[in-house]
Amino acid sequence: MTLPGKHSFIDLQDKKTLIRGDIRTGKTTLTASLLEEAVELGLSGEITVVDMAPISEDIKGNIIGGRLSDATEACKRVRYLAPQKVETPRLRAGSAKELMSMIQLNVKSILPLLEEYMETPSSILFVNDISIYFQSGSDYPITRIVDISDTFIANGYYGEHLSEDLGTGVSEMEKELMERLSSKMDGVISLTTRIG
Repeated sequence: MTLPGKHSFIDLQDKKTLIRGDIRTGKTTLTASLLEEAVELGLSGEITVVDMAPISEDIKGNIIGGRLSDATEACKRVRYLAPQKVETPRLRAGSAKELMSMIQLNVKSILPLLEEYMETPSSILFVNDISIYFQSGSDYPITRIVDISDTFIANGYYGEHLSEDLGTGVSEMEKELMERLSSKMDGVISLTTRIG
């Protein structure tokens, strides 16, 4: 179900929601405002954030990536899990081999955080930039963390801007797994308007 209009955490509580869109459509900003609302409701102790996003950088005039912790101070009041470094394979790799190697590095740094969540789950889970994990071609353990959370709110890339993948098929795989995740959600928020 596509969710129209303005969004409130209260409307999404006890549901599974995916926010998706191309680069610079406000996915992280919307996720940050929903997290702030949840914290203001006194739910900090029930919230985990898994932040898979690379640190923001300007690439060819586009700001790519961006941690949720850069968008809101609310991350300091919840359990916040983020890898030290996340690669941007499609933007940085010079060859198909290097691109696949960067994806594996990302999985290696993100997987322990997902395992930590599965070992000690919280009822509310926010995930920033979930699509980066799908570049690996696997949706496990994403499917598991969706199942064990009561409230699941994630955002991810879903667009055309970053389609060049040096012939690896990574972009198509990422899109397919985002669509599969969308089909399991109670609601999908599709952002289409570019910001800036």
